[in-house]
Amino acid sequence: MAKSLMIRKGDKVHIIAGKDKGKDGKILHAYPYKERVMVEGVSMIKKHTRPTQKVPQGGIVTVEGTIHVSNVMLVCPNCAQPTRIAKRREGGTRVRVCKKCGKDIDK
Repeated sequence: MAKSLMIRKGDKVHIIAGKDKGKDGKILHAYPYKERVMVEGVSMIKKHTRPTQKVPQGGIVTVEGTIHVSNVMLVCPNCAQPTRIAKRREGGTRVRVCKKCGKDIDK
């Protein structure tokens, strides 16, 4: 059985908990089975890389880590505020709806 998240790749989110609380960013990758998302510029971690043909020197690289989906809140593209999400069926498809302004998030 597949899990589903209320937020998707490309959504703008606001971090509501953790060391990066208060930051905004775009979702780069979503991992529904782990209930985690990767947000640009948030939860930066140091990764040790070995030398390859692409990166001949190797070394320590800073990359984005994952953050639990409960620590992020979707920013509505219409009202530009962090909001909770409702779902509504519209002609056989589910549409995400902003709880604050009531407008559709999916276009």
